[in-house]
Amino acid sequence: MQVRSARRRGTRREFLRDCGQVALGLSSSSLLGHSRYDGPTAQRETVTPATSSDWSTLTSDLETRLPALLAQAPTVPAVSMALVSDAQLLWRGAFGVKDLESKAPVDHDTIFEVGSVSKTAFAYVVMKLCEKGVLDLDTPLTRYTPDRLISGDPRLGLITARRVLSHTTGLQNWRSAKEPLAIHFTPGKRWSYSGEGYSYLQSVVTHLVGHVNLSDCKTVGDARVCATDFDAFMKANLLIPFGMLSSGYLYREGMARPHDDRGKLIAGRKSTPLEAARYGAAGGLQTTPTEYSKFLIEIIDPKPRDAYRLSASSLREMVRPQIELSESLSWGLGWEIQHTRAGDVISHGGENPGYQALVAASMRRKAGFVILTNGDRGYDEIIKKVVASEELQRFLPTIVA
Repeated sequence: MQVRSARRRGTRREFLRDCGQVALGLSSSSLLGHSRYDGPTAQRETVTPATSSDWSTLTSDLETRLPALLAQAPTVPAVSMALVSDAQLLWRGAFGVKDLESKAPVDHDTIFEVGSVSKTAFAYVVMKLCEKGVLDLDTPLTRYTPDRLISGDPRLGLITARRVLSHTTGLQNWRSAKEPLAIHFTPGKRWSYSGEGYSYLQSVVTHLVGHVNLSDCKTVGDARVCATDFDAFMKANLLIPFGMLSSGYLYREGMARPHDDRGKLIAGRKSTPLEAARYGAAGGLQTTPTEYSKFLIEIIDPKPRDAYRLSASSLREMVRPQIELSESLSWGLGWEIQHTRAGDVISHGGENPGYQALVAASMRRKAGFVILTNGDRGYDEIIKKVVASEELQRFLPTIVA
């Protein structure tokens, strides 16, 4: 598995990056070849009857719009989507095929990689560890482990869980041979999106509550890692308790398969415990829109605190602005926060090779959506156009970049 930084012009990641360049500091209280199939194969269902003409208009529009967009985008094999309204699964639709070779149809149970949307789930678990006293949001991560991510830079001691979750560590998104891992500004001073920060925090969590297999180690993404029990840990602490029984971080047969921007199948991408140890927190979650909606509902309409669910105060801390990127965007803990004409919307995009994803929700409206695709062009050709539609904007006003 490979998690990449944005490379396409006009992506949401680049939009956020540009906004982040003007963010000067944390808010004062903080210490968002083309083979093609003959036509879209669809499975769709109204799970909860729409209670208004608006919902009916929206779902009817999606029933038509999504297969039409797929037909116009031969490099994107499938799109799977779910709508949440009044904290319930309102509608879900699965259109297209798992890959352009087998042309096996997707259905509601087809699993996709969600890329950086994974950060929302990991952030939730980190917040729960803070409630349990395993971690503290503002304690330097260096106090929890003898391992040192970077040697010779005293600013490492300023990186905390809060700064990881809000992307203010100063670490770049991902290291490479040309750009070795480094702290590029004093942690806490400004915003810069960082998968490396999440990977670092994941390693600290594993040191505290996980297990490492020292007999299975190698270099993954220019970092030396050993296999861990991250998949089992996330299943036990979030996925299974929230009813996300088919979700996880390791490859399974029957998943939607990834395709590049020419529609060519990206072969050989099968996440193992090694890849999950490196990329799990930052971009390794594999799920369905239906299952991710269960997690989303726990955010916008939470059940009472228990061994797995956050307290009301922890949840408020998670979704409140920690750092301002612009007048319309802030970042919370694991979530981008869009300040729209209809109130704040929490959201997160995801991009792994061959996959594109977007989730968004309104705490006030108790409404949201999840859109997953298995093509590099999925955001530009499908997601962006659906989100910008008048019908979906009426359902949930969302900033589109």
